[in-house]
Amino acid sequence: MTSLQTMAATDHRTPVDLVFRARRTWIDGAFRAAAVVVREGRVVSVEPLDAVLAARQDVTVPDRHVLLPGLVDTHVHVNEPGRTEWEGFASATRAAALGGVTTIIDMPLNSIPATVDVPALRVKRASAAGRVAVDVGFWGGAVPDNAGGLGELHDAGVFGFKCFTAPSGVDEFPHLDPVALRRAIAEVAALDALLIVHAEDPDHLVGHDALGTRYRDFLDTRPAQAERSAIARVIEGARETGARVHVLHLSDAGALPMIRAAKADGVHITVETCPHYLAFESGAIPDGATAYKCCPPIRDDANRDALWTGLLDGTIDMVVSDHSPSTADLKVHDWGLAWGGIAGLQVGFRALWTEADRRGLPLDAVLPAVTTGPAALAGFTDRGVIAPGALAHFAVFDPDAVSTIEAGALEHRNPVSAFDGLRARGRITETWLRGRRITSTTDGVTTVDAVAGELVDRA
Repeated sequence: MTSLQTMAATDHRTPVDLVFRARRTWIDGAFRAAAVVVREGRVVSVEPLDAVLAARQDVTVPDRHVLLPGLVDTHVHVNEPGRTEWEGFASATRAAALGGVTTIIDMPLNSIPATVDVPALRVKRASAAGRVAVDVGFWGGAVPDNAGGLGELHDAGVFGFKCFTAPSGVDEFPHLDPVALRRAIAEVAALDALLIVHAEDPDHLVGHDALGTRYRDFLDTRPAQAERSAIARVIEGARETGARVHVLHLSDAGALPMIRAAKADGVHITVETCPHYLAFESGAIPDGATAYKCCPPIRDDANRDALWTGLLDGTIDMVVSDHSPSTADLKVHDWGLAWGGIAGLQVGFRALWTEADRRGLPLDAVLPAVTTGPAALAGFTDRGVIAPGALAHFAVFDPDAVSTIEAGALEHRNPVSAFDGLRARGRITETWLRGRRITSTTDGVTTVDAVAGELVDRA
């Protein structure tokens, strides 16, 4: 990975590949006018807006739009191979590109085989190679059967290891009991790796089959205490071993005080939440609307407010999609029987900005959560930023556009999404990868360069 500090200053006499000029460019945590200079797929300098530069291509961003670094989403279930009818690399990465996301990291499930060993990782990489619109990396999995053997996967380039503390929903990816979790935490500490945890304690979950159409009945089966108990166990293991741990898709704001305290004590813990937990609240979910089903569940409005507080005070480090789609037939109208997962990769950023704007927050309040936050989790120093040495991954965003999300018009493989019908603010108008425009709209027709992306490994 190229260091951001090693790039030479621009020689204004030598033609560069591209100059991006925008009055509002997201640089170092603030918007400012700038000309962003690109050579060979990387930013080489940031100049005054009106700098005279020799460039093969000179792009001026409309004044009402903003120039952002390409977004980073570290929590995406692509599902290919094995459940490619749910989602695949081609469809998922097209959706990402149209949502301004230029790097995704694929979860080790719900594909078959699960990414729990090097041969399975090779299968995943072969499935994706030459078919991705944006850059794609991979998480490995920590399951009971590969205990003590994570080092080989780590050496093969995965960005870390995902585990569940409760049943995952698919048989090929079993969860870790408390003893196995403690062992996995110690193993990743020894590797100086990262353990990312779906944290729910099965002792607090309520077993069920069919539940009917009332959302409240499903919510009661996954109480907040399930998250708090599991997160406390993760913190304890990280405190004892020095391991780096990450709590996935936090839905219970009641866990924030213990996370805040652990960070203050020097525990190496980060936490994410998702657009659906920040945009929706349980009281507004209609009967039978199982497109909203996810685990852990969407909770009440007071909880949502507290999650926003945790995001704004920095306790929550990032907002990522947890894009977990399925075929429409698995979203039956019974909350107990429906698949638990929300599809939102293409529209998560717009939903986040819509809710932030409703709360009177400026755009810059949420940008770190979708750029530098997830990039730091994955160890990227040259993504999620516009700075010398960074990859020339950009998203041009119109924050004032308003339109209604239609699930059937998204690039997701299946037209099922909790965001269907949302009156959303913002629109990604262009996405660029390594200084190449990969999405464009002409005469109302949107096109995507379906093979512009690369497969990336942990540095």
